[in-house]
Amino acid sequence: MSLANPETRAALSLLNAAAVRERAHRMLAIGLEDRLPNFRLHLDRMGSTIDLVLETTRKSYPSFDVPFHSRWRHFVANGDNRWATIADQTAWPDRAARARAEFDLAMVSVFLDAGAGPSWRYRDPITGSAVGRSEGLGLASLAMFTGGAFSADPREPLRVDGDVLANIGVADLERGLQVTEANPLIGIEGRADLLRRLGSLVTSRPDVFAGHDKPRPGGLFDRLAMLAESSELPAQAILTELLHELGPIWPSRLTLGGIALGDCWKHPMLITADATSGLVPLHKLSQWLAYSLIEPLQTAGVRVTDIDGLTGLAEYRNGGLFIDNGVLAFRDVDAAQHAHEVASSLVVEWRALTVALLDRVADGVRHRLGLDANSLPLAKILEGGTWAAGRVLARERRTDASPPVKVISDGTVF
Repeated sequence: MSLANPETRAALSLLNAAAVRERAHRMLAIGLEDRLPNFRLHLDRMGSTIDLVLETTRKSYPSFDVPFHSRWRHFVANGDNRWATIADQTAWPDRAARARAEFDLAMVSVFLDAGAGPSWRYRDPITGSAVGRSEGLGLASLAMFTGGAFSADPREPLRVDGDVLANIGVADLERGLQVTEANPLIGIEGRADLLRRLGSLVTSRPDVFAGHDKPRPGGLFDRLAMLAESSELPAQAILTELLHELGPIWPSRLTLGGIALGDCWKHPMLITADATSGLVPLHKLSQWLAYSLIEPLQTAGVRVTDIDGLTGLAEYRNGGLFIDNGVLAFRDVDAAQHAHEVASSLVVEWRALTVALLDRVADGVRHRLGLDANSLPLAKILEGGTWAAGRVLARERRTDASPPVKVISDGTVF
């Protein structure tokens, strides 16, 4: 791969959070000129949206002591922090060993967390509750991990080995995620393929994933810890490493200059003067994973800085908030009744606008509270917050709590 190739350089310029934010705000600017093909903007609804986010946050976190939006929240059920209980009772050799296990868990769990569809439920064996969507996928993946489903050594269940992932099958996931004809999970083939790709990549790159152990996704912890200067690491560096190192695992989508662009799509209005013209990077799952790696790094003694360098997540709860509360309106009202491909201009437009509007909500929430980005970073506003408010509105407006945009998913984006 030659950086002398202008297309390669252009592709690499899209593999970071700054590119996501810049292009999202460019999409918003076009929308404010009423030139987008799929949505109209009604910023007069932003005030009530900020009100709803504040109200939703106060209900769950009255003192506004909000944790980060990350996968770790989904390992808590009825106040029981299941992973923390297990981790605190485990005799780790050192902090790095725990961090590798937590990286293993977070990476596999996030890659299984691309939307479950409205009907799938996980029957939690501990409480007996039927739990759907991200929360159910979180509990199911945690149970698989702690049960040794991804480990090559039955004596050491709390790990993910690359060679096990490389050979995981749909039947393995169906068993762990309790998938049956009566309990279908959308995109399960895509999820299994994504995990196999991750396993193959991990085993083929011992320089990245096997610095202190056999090849495992958690080996990325050692690489990130090495990049930290004076035990500090900017959050954007986590995402950049994820995008550069894990790029080959994503299904064949857009490539540029030999670089796989991952969660990056085309939109006719995003015109630039270089090879990236028309391209809209969003990197939702990678950013969700980046947020989810912050706490393991911190527990291991690495201080993660500039967390607001990451963006809001272009997913259906955050995006649904803006449609359901009237900030975004379909130009074609019939579009809400039809299913849309992830690559469609409507979905790409909606997701990019979501990223930019989340920044505006964050600014409004902080202004109301008299706080700054250091004391209330975007990751906490998402958790408090926009994601929860989007879910509340979805439950109020649709009996199955589905998003306001019907998206055809393969289980690797949403």
